Amino acid sequence: MDFTFSLEQDALRGAVRTFMLDWASTHDARDGLAPSDWSRIVELGWTGLLVPEAQGGLGLGLVDAVVVLEEMGRVVFPGPYLASAVVATIAARRLGLDDLLRDLADGAIGTAALEESGHGDPVDRVRARVRRRGAQWIVSGEKPIVLDAVDARWVLVVARTPDGIHTFRLDAPPGVEMVPTMDGTRRVGRLVLDDTAVEPVGPDGDHTAIWHAIADDTAIALAAELTGVCDASLAMAMDYAEHRVQFDQPIAAHQVIQHKLVDMLHATELGRVGVHYAAWASDVNDADVARASSIAKSQMGEAAVMVTGENIQVHGAVGFTWDSRAGVLYQRAKQNDVCGGSGSWHRARIADLVLKG
Repeated sequence: MDFTFSLEQDALRGAVRTFMLDWASTHDARDGLAPSDWSRIVELGWTGLLVPEAQGGLGLGLVDAVVVLEEMGRVVFPGPYLASAVVATIAARRLGLDDLLRDLADGAIGTAALEESGHGDPVDRVRARVRRRGAQWIVSGEKPIVLDAVDARWVLVVARTPDGIHTFRLDAPPGVEMVPTMDGTRRVGRLVLDDTAVEPVGPDGDHTAIWHAIADDTAIALAAELTGVCDASLAMAMDYAEHRVQFDQPIAAHQVIQHKLVDMLHATELGRVGVHYAAWASDVNDADVARASSIAKSQMGEAAVMVTGENIQVHGAVGFTWDSRAGVLYQRAKQNDVCGGSGSWHRARIADLVLKG
């Protein structure tokens, strides 16, 4: 079985890397993304990467999205790409929402409100409730962490009914307030729903299985970003170690620094393999996708926190200042690690899946 990327995917990576490096040379990720930069991404077709061709997209798969997300992770790219072009698009595709897919391909910003407070399975811990009031559906509950909800044209809200979990569309979500997070490059909103009118969308019946699949793909996407974060952190640490001189020699000559760099490389490469396999498993609907997704997210989340932390240590005191990008990379690693299910829950899930055969 060949797990190398195709020539087309390598070409896509080259184009994305060129764009990202050019953008990063003149921008600070903490300042956010200008509308003109988002328009450029739309023009390049990357917002339609996962949208089927019938709805105006490129009709590619999660492996292709991983290529883009890895390069975005390298520069800690801000903006709604993950929330809109990946998560919301995957949700709309799995729910059969063709009208939304066309808008997403054209650059409209959408997002999904799944996660709630607590721990464990992101889908099973949904507590938001929907009920009928006359001809209306109204939802009550709170979604404390919704990526790019502040800028979204619409949100897909996951809530419970007496028949199970269902999906509801909320246009121009009211009452969204920005919430501070570890990652200052993310525009995260807190969505408070108090008898808010919503529109049911998607197929008939319980959507629990659909949202489990969406959550798995989201975990893979988060892990893909972290692969790029690790690559950038390792490159930063190696470059600094080669040029920082102590006791008349580069610190890269010291064994303790060499051990750190080797450990960083080892963790990154182990996680990378898991991410690529999980994305392939999702694209081909492999029976192992749930386990593969949890392996990718738990391994890459743990690796990224370690690798970005070690990058700070290699830099010493300067690594703790805003003059260094090391802290920005660490913050993205920490934020992605806790989103989409914690590493401890994913490891427990892997154990359950393995023991159940």
